[in-house]
Order: sequence, then C-alpha cells, then structure tokens
Amino acid sequence: MLPDSTTQAVQPQGIDLRQWSGSRLSLDYTYRHDALAAFYAGDPATPEAWRAAIARAQAHPRQRDRMVAVLERQLAEREAPEQARAAARKLADPQTVAIVTGQQAGLFGGPLYTLMKGITAARLAADIEAQFGVPCVTVFWNHAEDHDWEEVASAWVLDADLQPHKLTVSGIEGDGHVPVGRVRLTDDITRVLAELEVLLPRTEFTDETIAHLRRCYVPGMGMADAFGHLLDQLLGPLGVIVFDGSDPAAKPLASAIFQRVLATPGHTRQLATEAGQALVAAGYHAQVLAQPDATALFSMAEGRIPIKYRDGQFFVGDAAVDADTLRQDAAAHPERFSPNVLLRAVVQDTLLPTIAYVAGPSELAYLGQLKDVYAFHETPMPLIVPRATGTVLDSAALRFLARTSLELKSLQAQDEHVLNQWLEAQLPPSLEQALQDLARAVDERIAVLAAEVPALDPTLDGAVKSSHGRLGHEVRALHTKVITAAKRRHDTLRRQFAHAQHLAFPGGHPQERVVCLAWFMNRFGPALVPRLYECLPTEGGKHWLLQL
Repeated sequence: MLPDSTTQAVQPQGIDLRQWSGSRLSLDYTYRHDALAAFYAGDPATPEAWRAAIARAQAHPRQRDRMVAVLERQLAEREAPEQARAAARKLADPQTVAIVTGQQAGLFGGPLYTLMKGITAARLAADIEAQFGVPCVTVFWNHAEDHDWEEVASAWVLDADLQPHKLTVSGIEGDGHVPVGRVRLTDDITRVLAELEVLLPRTEFTDETIAHLRRCYVPGMGMADAFGHLLDQLLGPLGVIVFDGSDPAAKPLASAIFQRVLATPGHTRQLATEAGQALVAAGYHAQVLAQPDATALFSMAEGRIPIKYRDGQFFVGDAAVDADTLRQDAAAHPERFSPNVLLRAVVQDTLLPTIAYVAGPSELAYLGQLKDVYAFHETPMPLIVPRATGTVLDSAALRFLARTSLELKSLQAQDEHVLNQWLEAQLPPSLEQALQDLARAVDERIAVLAAEVPALDPTLDGAVKSSHGRLGHEVRALHTKVITAAKRRHDTLRRQFAHAQHLAFPGGHPQERVVCLAWFMNRFGPALVPRLYECLPTEGGKHWLLQL
C-alpha cells in the first residue's frame, strides 16, 4: 500500500513531445514505430507485443533461486522496506516477469528523472499485472560499475529565490578511476550536507530530509550504497527492488556471456556497429561508436579497464594477456569482469525475466543497436518503454502560464524576450497602431526624400540613408520605452514570469535533468513519491506539467 497523501495532486497537463524536445529517433519510436521496428523487439503500444514479451521471458531458462538469494541479501543488508523484499521473493516463481529500469548512483539521488524512471516502471508493472494477469515486479538497476565520477559526484538544488546551486563531493580516493561501487565517501560529505541544509528553503520537511540524507550519506559509506539506501526508502514502499549491479555474487549468472564474448572477440562490437550503421543509413544516429578493438568487456582486477582484442591478441589496457588465461578466468572468476554499454543490458536481462526496460532518450537510442547482440547471446530482448517526462510546477507558475497562454518551452531562454512579446501584444490597440503608423510614416517620407535628393545633389544620398537609420533607431527606442513602461505597470507579472522560468528551467535546462531529489524531498516530504505515483501518467508521447 502507498503512504497516505493529505493533498490530492492536480490533473496533469500534457505537451506533445513533438512540441517539446527529442531526437528524430525518440520521436519516431513513439509516433512512427514501424519505421524503427527492425531495431527493437516490439511496439509497446500494442497488447500483442506485451504478450509475446511475457511468453519469451517466462520460457527462457534462468537461475531464479540464485538471483533471488542475491537480491534478498542486498535488501536485508540495506534494511529495505518489506514491500521490496516481498517483490524479490516473487521472482522465484517461474511465471513472474519484471519491468526494469536503472541509473547511475547520483549524489542525493541524482536529478528528478531518476525518480521518474522508477515510478514509470512501478506504474507499468502494476498495469501489466492487472491487464495480463501475470505476476510482475519492478527492478531498479543501480549502475554501480560505472566509473564516470563527474556524472554522479554533484547535485543541483534551488535556493529560496529559485537560483540553482551546485554541490560537489570531492577528495575521494579512486574517483574517476574505479567503479562508483568501490568509491567510499569521506568526511567531505559532512561539509556538503551542511551546505545543502543552508541552501534548501526552510519547510516543515527540512529537518526530516536532512536527517534522512545523513543516514544514507555517511563517511565511509560507498557512494553506490548510499544511493541504494535512498532509493530503497523512496521507492521500496512501491515494491521496487533496488539491485546493485556490481555485486560479485551475481557475476556467475553472467559467466556464460563473458565466456562467449572472449571466445568470439569483437563479434558483439561488430553486431552493434552494423546496427548503428543501419540506423544512420535510415536517417537516424548511432548512439554508441565502439572502438575497433573493443570486446564489450572490462577487467575489474585493478579498477575497470577495457579488454581489447587486436592482431590476434587480448590486451587489458596496454598489457597483453594470454587468451586461455582470460577465458579460464571468465569461467572460474566471473567477478573479475564487467560488461560495457553494449553488453550490460544483455547481462541484465539474462539475470532477470525482463519484459520491458524503461529507458531515457540516450538509452533508447543505444538499445536500438542491440537486437542482434541479444540474439547472439541467446537472451530475449525486452520491449523498450520511454520513461515518463515532466516538470513539477506550483500553482503560481501554472496560473501564470494559463493567464498568458505562453508555452512552457518558451521560458527556457534565460531572458525576458518572451515576456516582452506578450506585453507588447497587450498594449492598447490605439497605442500600438500609433507606433506602427509612426514607423511606417518615417519609412514612407524618407523614401520620397531619397527619390528626390539625388537629382539635386547625388552626394547627399548617404546623408539621407544615415538620417533614415537614426530616425528608425529613435522610433524603435521609443517603442522599447513604451514596452518598459508597460513592464513597470505589470511588475507583478514580471515576477511571476521569473518565478515560472526559474522553476521550470533552472540555468536554462529542463528541471527534471537538473534539480536533485533532495530538493523535492524538502518541498513535499513523505508525500513526494505517493503524489508522483498518483499523477505521473505512463502514457507516452507527452511531457507532463505536474502540480503535486
């Protein structure tokens, strides 16, 4: 059951993605799926595709009991909510299927879209279970083996004036060189939490939010572990199973894939490359351009180092490695290996009975290169469902948009030209007509003068043009002064514009891609996830305006 929410969320408003944003590939995936059908496992808009995905996942042999044991141990160690643990136990049933999503272990939960991915997946799992009568759970894959420290080490919050501030945890040994799952927080996290407490606007939930984060982000705690703890508390009550993908205990379940890659070096990369070339030929883009010597595996013995193959020889970094030794290691010590972006999804869907993956735009694109990779590794490819996308606004911002009929995206530019245009349109018709008449009269009279003067003295042509420019400038300046006067009269409106602009596009970027979960936890408290779950539609093809 979901926690009670004392305030009902307002009905969301949808913006067609074609008027919002998106690559040609992501828009065609939603609106012209037939054009991309050859690259994916099916159209998630059709019931037939879901039935087929369910049948594939249920029929594929998996070591479910071993995977359940791994999940149960992780959840117990993190003291995850019982709803998540019960969901993990359901995976032992050979009929149970899964909706999966995932993300890097961002500081303080990462941007809002991280939570939106988890909630999209949870809503979808409930819908599939109800519609098709099949046990369905949600798994959030914590990408703890990624080593892009810069991507996860910072978080953005808005202060009381809605100005964005970047918080960065630093001074951590191994950051950027080893997987995030091996990076442990130092005392610097105490400084960052103190900065966060100062920056957050004071609400009735501030103390609770900071205390919650301090329980997760503790000196000595692993960065990925802290992220997992936070997601457990936010998403666990929905039955979402958070899985740390770096767990060595799960690697034996992927050993056969690692061995196949090493037995056919370069083939996985070649299949993905050919699919990327086909996408480009069809007018789209290839998200992943793999190096010609890539094998799709990393060695985890010392950090996370790419395994390469060229001229009949394997290399770990720049060091040559005996092929037999490497292959024996993959069989006996699979924990020493990690899949790259071309293989991670296949490993995921070998471990889990995935019927659908909830993807962001970049994931959607690279997964379009993997259909033949899935087939080569004898793993059913799931359906790909774009995550829900939205902007959380307050009632003041929504009223401003309704009053002005301005489009949300028009606020993204970090200036007031959109407001100026709207104000100009609000000028009394007689005043606007007078300004237009003045500009037209200047142009007309100068044109007459320009036609007559050359007959008197050709050298005055330049003077006429110069005078025209000055007069035109003066008329435009007068127009600007009128607009400025109107803005002064509409000072409240200008403040409302700035409020909506800063909230929707902090620093000029979409809110969901910038503002971290800590800010929303501070704003909405325990009701954040229940309200978002209640009002975030799973219907594709729209960007949603949400008031929680």
